[in-house]
Amino acid sequence: MEDTSFAAASAALAVRTGLSDALLERVVREFYGAARQDPLLGPVFARITTWEPHIARIADFWSSVALQTGRYHGTPMEAHLPLGLTPAHFARWLSLWEATATALCPPEGAALLADRARRIADSLGHAIAIRAGELPALRPASPTKASGAGGRA
Repeated sequence: MEDTSFAAASAALAVRTGLSDALLERVVREFYGAARQDPLLGPVFARITTWEPHIARIADFWSSVALQTGRYHGTPMEAHLPLGLTPAHFARWLSLWEATATALCPPEGAALLADRARRIADSLGHAIAIRAGELPALRPASPTKASGAGGRA
């Protein structure tokens, strides 16, 4: 029964925003095509050697974020912390992501993707700043997180 309600909510989001899994995959592919050529972002993405699994994983991520499908299972925070990202990286990522979404998606879908991307960038940026000691943690790390146990990228 619970799966049915999630599917219904996902379908309603798709109708309201004009987004679909196929469109999200296209946005992801177009975005990475531009990002890989970008002077600032390109070097970050150069470490990825197998693109098809990465595209599929990120398309699942955006399906979960935008359509609440629950298909993505991972820890994006842990995957991004060791990359040496700066505020300039996040600003450029947002600029390219929003331009790609605006070019390919209906207005409501593009707005949703831009909003979610801004929230993700803020969250990742804060976590990186806290890890670097540039911002105080809002609460102490749990013993599991502090020891590095658990989680997967």
